[in-house]
Amino acid sequence: MQWEIVVGLEVHAQLSTRSKIFSGASTAFGLAPNAEACAVDLALPGVLPVLNRGAVEGAIKLGLAVGAKINSPSIFARKNYFYPDLPKGYQISQYELPVVEGGNVKIKVGEIEKTIRLVRAHLEEDAGKSLHEDFHGMTGIDLNRAGTPLLEIVSEPDMRSSAEAVVYAKTLHTLVRWIGICDGNMQEGSFRCDANVSVRPKGSDKLGTRCEIKNLNSFRFLEKAIDYEARRQIELIKDGGIIQQQTRLYDPEKDETRAMRSKEDAQDYRYFPDPDLLPLEIPQSWVEEVRGGLPELPQQMRTRLERDYGLSPYDAAAMTVDREIAEYFNAVAGKLPAEAKLCANWIMGEISSYLNNEGRWFDDCPLLPGQLARLLTRIRDGTISGKIAKEVFRQMWVKVSAAGEKALSWKSGDRPFDENLVDQIIDSQGLKQISDSGELEKLVGEVIAANGKSVEEFRAGKEKAFNSLVGQVMKAAKGKADPAQVNMILKKKLADGSVIQE
Repeated sequence: MQWEIVVGLEVHAQLSTRSKIFSGASTAFGLAPNAEACAVDLALPGVLPVLNRGAVEGAIKLGLAVGAKINSPSIFARKNYFYPDLPKGYQISQYELPVVEGGNVKIKVGEIEKTIRLVRAHLEEDAGKSLHEDFHGMTGIDLNRAGTPLLEIVSEPDMRSSAEAVVYAKTLHTLVRWIGICDGNMQEGSFRCDANVSVRPKGSDKLGTRCEIKNLNSFRFLEKAIDYEARRQIELIKDGGIIQQQTRLYDPEKDETRAMRSKEDAQDYRYFPDPDLLPLEIPQSWVEEVRGGLPELPQQMRTRLERDYGLSPYDAAAMTVDREIAEYFNAVAGKLPAEAKLCANWIMGEISSYLNNEGRWFDDCPLLPGQLARLLTRIRDGTISGKIAKEVFRQMWVKVSAAGEKALSWKSGDRPFDENLVDQIIDSQGLKQISDSGELEKLVGEVIAANGKSVEEFRAGKEKAFNSLVGQVMKAAKGKADPAQVNMILKKKLADGSVIQE
């Protein structure tokens, strides 16, 4: 029997607000346990929640970006369950009327495009954290995270492989960072996934019994957990077993999932409207204000880059994988629109390599877009070769980086070096290509005269001999000759038999 995997994801995106969703306590990461847990977070008697406007705005942004309905009114509910790091004994969440309802996310796996439907995206507070490893025979409770605003984004079970699930999660990860509602830091738990996995015979419309794998905080773990769980379920069914609805954890060291508890249904949580929070009214004027502040979205930008700059779908996707990359590319290509492909190549090549080596990212790039554009212009107008351009780039990077704080980011305003830095390095180092045809012809003639054996091998039909001669000319020119011009002159001279007697 052929089996089909069915996957739906619940993604928890921690919203980038300075304070928690129902209190004024800080959301900063990494402080000492319980250092930023206030009376509201601790659920002390008499405290009341006050909704964070910034968290609501983050939900509206996501809803608009995925084409969803923004509900007004929207209702907050109490989700009742006991856990040591949940001080109130319930979590304030949303159930019947979330802020965001519906919507979709488009993904592309290989050459296949697919639309993943969303059920909802609702606001809720995070729980605290249980610390097991620091206490022998006991568990510590850190409530710093309690009350941190989360947006839980729930998909329909529209994915049919771990690969589709990973692409969807990455697309959503890019989107929440792009619109500025989440920093996407998976190591710190700012973006994590729960995967609902089931299997069914291929061709069947009936959903199988699902198991939920909790708190997957890397795309690699997400892929491996789904693959393992699907294999486990298929093997269990083949052996005559029955899939039980469970909540499971993924153990990356053993590469397996294991049961935590029976999976609860909605009725088990006894949802009811929170009496301390009034229904949330979201005026249409606010929605339109948020819509007006949204940036150009990744899919829209990809379409524009393909249309206006002639980029391939692959290059357009590479330039929009991250908003910082997209901003830098647009700034460079805006100065050199006819060479957008060359701009993309250098951004994903030299710029990415140097940034990675220094542990930096594109919003922290020290080179001005205009400096890169000027360098690429000097390649195209024949002033320098591509090889020499890499040396000029290296010297530019060293000079700008050595300038200190003023050069920490291309967005920082006042700069120690302008676009003329490119020409200054080229002129001071004497790096201009030899463009004088007479001088090049002389160099080619000298190389031919000094390499008679290679000339004879070329005439005998050995193409490698020609490449050897080109290399000798470039060496004699110290890399400053235009390779295309060298090829043309060399071919012309080799075709002239009199050149051997020169």
